[in-house]
Amino acid sequence: MSQVAGPADVATARPRIRPLRWLAGAALLVLAAQLAWFLVTNPRFEWPVVAEYLLDPNIVAGLGMSLLLTVIAMTLGSGLGVLLAAGRLSGFRPLAWACGVYVAVFRGIPPLVQLIFWFNLGYLLPRISLGVPFGPTFASWPTNAVISSLTAAVLGLTLHEAAYMAEIVRAGILAVDGGQRDAARAMGFTATQTFVKVVLPQSMRVIIPPTGSQFISLLKGTSLVSVIAMADLLYSVQVIYNRTYQIVPLLIVACAWYLAVVTVLSLGQRRLERHFGKGQ
Repeated sequence: MSQVAGPADVATARPRIRPLRWLAGAALLVLAAQLAWFLVTNPRFEWPVVAEYLLDPNIVAGLGMSLLLTVIAMTLGSGLGVLLAAGRLSGFRPLAWACGVYVAVFRGIPPLVQLIFWFNLGYLLPRISLGVPFGPTFASWPTNAVISSLTAAVLGLTLHEAAYMAEIVRAGILAVDGGQRDAARAMGFTATQTFVKVVLPQSMRVIIPPTGSQFISLLKGTSLVSVIAMADLLYSVQVIYNRTYQIVPLLIVACAWYLAVVTVLSLGQRRLERHFGKGQ
């Protein structure tokens, strides 16, 4: 008498052979080996020069300036972005329209153009004044004395960053269920208390991942300030290779530092995402 076969055990099943995946993996391995061989054997990379300038004091100082600009622009841009997002969601139409125009303008103009514009603001406005509109002036200063390379860099990067952060924060706020606001108001919270204590904390889960990406993009975007002679990482590299004519190895030094910092920031971003993603 023959026995009836039971249901197949999935745990003992052999994985299906996928020849195309093996071929693709082999092709990638060959390409990686060829790239590594090219990097190691090509003397034009001048790796001894790269090692010589990797920890050069001017390069490290330029890296520090790039990080400082990133932190300042991100902090100020995030604060301004929160205010712009709140303004865009406001029921007061003129304020919402004004915030919408700001976001459209500063997202539409490339950051390089903004940096050059702010650095040359003295051409349009020779003096910056403080006083009553169309009335008396209390104090004024020459624009070129106020708008230095650092001021123009912070101003341009902050205003550009605020426009993007406003959209990120607005998306996070809209992701919070409207019932949370109704519950907060039923408990007697004011509109400001509802936003600060109820809506903003819950929206952080949506806001944090794109904010981390924006921070990394901003770090790389600081290389644009080299056009206004700001002594960031790229400008420091340019000063050296204009003197030594060793362009490629000096650019590799800049790339190495950017990759190292971005890798560290990416790891931090993942930890933040895991932290705010708890409970999902």
